[in-house]
Amino acid sequence: MLGVPVDAWYVWLGLSLASVALVGVGATLPTAPPPAAGDAADTVDRTAATAHPTTAEHPLDARSIRIGPRRIGLRNDAGTTHAAFAFGPVTPAVASRALRAVLRGAPPESRFASGEALCDAGHAARQGAPEWRPVDGPLIVRHVVWEGCDVTLVG
Repeated sequence: MLGVPVDAWYVWLGLSLASVALVGVGATLPTAPPPAAGDAADTVDRTAATAHPTTAEHPLDARSIRIGPRRIGLRNDAGTTHAAFAFGPVTPAVASRALRAVLRGAPPESRFASGEALCDAGHAARQGAPEWRPVDGPLIVRHVVWEGCDVTLVG
């Protein structure tokens, strides 16, 4: 007569509550891994390390991105990841329309009067605090060398 009384109502109530709790925990688990910020940082580093003008793209599986001169952050429903750049500082080309145009392929001389003006715009862009913004496409990285200005644009 020692054992679990399987016909008692309180045993069935306890098992039902435990099952509901287990289903609730299972439903809240993320279905996708967190974004790979390290892979995006590697793309930026490979582009920044070249001696010649180069452009690279990296697909993103994140919903939000934060780019700073020395770090990148990616965020989706599964979590947030960060990675540091080995070749920094880079220039986040998100706030300046002219820098964004150069990042997307416009020749620097079509947006800036001189290499010094490009370097000044890059310096100003690196001074701003990085902010989270929605991802609207792949990460684009462009290393620009023009009239003595050597800058890596990221956006």
